[in-house]
Amino acid sequence: MLDLKNIRQNYDQVAAILNRRGGDYDLQQVIDLSDQQREIEGQRSQLQARSNEIGKTVGQKIREGAIPKDDEIVALREEGNQVKAQLGELEPRERELKAAIESILLATPNLPSETTPVGKDESENVEVRRWGDEYLPENSDALKPHWEVGEALGILNFERSAKIAQSRFVSLIGLGAALERALITYMLDRHTRHGYTEVMPPFLVNTASLTASGQLPKFAEESFQCKNDDLWLSPTAEVPVTNLHRDEILNADDLPFHYCAYTPCFRREAGSYGRDTRGLIRLHQFNKVEMYKFVRPETSEDEHQALVQDAEAILQGLQLPYRVIELCTGDLGFSANKTYDLEVWMPSSGTYREISSCSNCGDFQARRANIRFKTAGQKGTRFVHTLNGSGLAIGRTMAAILENYQQSDGSVKVPEALQSYLNREWL
Repeated sequence: MLDLKNIRQNYDQVAAILNRRGGDYDLQQVIDLSDQQREIEGQRSQLQARSNEIGKTVGQKIREGAIPKDDEIVALREEGNQVKAQLGELEPRERELKAAIESILLATPNLPSETTPVGKDESENVEVRRWGDEYLPENSDALKPHWEVGEALGILNFERSAKIAQSRFVSLIGLGAALERALITYMLDRHTRHGYTEVMPPFLVNTASLTASGQLPKFAEESFQCKNDDLWLSPTAEVPVTNLHRDEILNADDLPFHYCAYTPCFRREAGSYGRDTRGLIRLHQFNKVEMYKFVRPETSEDEHQALVQDAEAILQGLQLPYRVIELCTGDLGFSANKTYDLEVWMPSSGTYREISSCSNCGDFQARRANIRFKTAGQKGTRFVHTLNGSGLAIGRTMAAILENYQQSDGSVKVPEALQSYLNREWL
């Protein structure tokens, strides 16, 4: 959530930065509503002060011997009743204005970082670097897409999954299930060795949690809701991990907190129908290992670069070719101020596909979730900065392995880093 105080004090600057996203954002409405709310708040404060003064005066006069029916006491109490009636009218209006302001701010995305490239859409994203050209498979034109490889090996089954649920679900069979489990364990092992604390959070989250992380209200149609409860299937571990410290004041000396979490993720993929209808790239249910950080603002940028490197380390360990893309303002996610995507090479389509998105959200999520920290010996508190990154999306990693490691005889070589987990060299 954007800082209302910052919007008021630096309106032109905030509006200009926000408009780099390419949308049509009307922050003036927030200012107008805030002006009305502040005016009513001032009136309410004056009336409340007068009400307190009347009550004090009446009490004092009665203690001095006045009787309740004295004209002065009656007049004061009549005035007090009028003041209470006025307060009764102002307070609901003030609550309405506060709710309207919050509604607009909750639907307004984060400000892009000053270093985020300005661009209209994904076509203007910036390639930062590539890695692993020596691992690019030969004869890519002859390689099959991963779903054909997996179905031929009997480790992926989409047809039976559609019978169980609907399209865009998969059942992993035999070595497919084992490979998925091996990837999850490999990623968690690597991240915990490098200082991340593993968390296994609830897979169902409430509305407050989705609002705090930024998925609600804007992306309600993307999530699966449990109609009879205030619960949703989590679209990413980012949601529950953000909310581990909701409404808390952390000790500055304890920061940073680095977490990693495996969860299944559930997404409707609304608006993506007709795209990636086959295979593991765009499913309604998929597994993911997430990295998440709560940090001090002054370390935020360095922590972001380290987060990207931790995601890259997984791909490097698996010897999968990839590139790093810096997203432009027009392609930036709702809660992020700066994002790097990792895209893995998919030989069957001759292109790189996103496998991880590593974002710095600044204090945007922390304001929504009310997560602050206090430094010993200093007055007041500050909002933490939050960062998140896929480390990695498991299904897409499996797809990349099936395509990049497939052999001419239909078998698939197991990446060396996973052989000890699977106790085999070939699928």
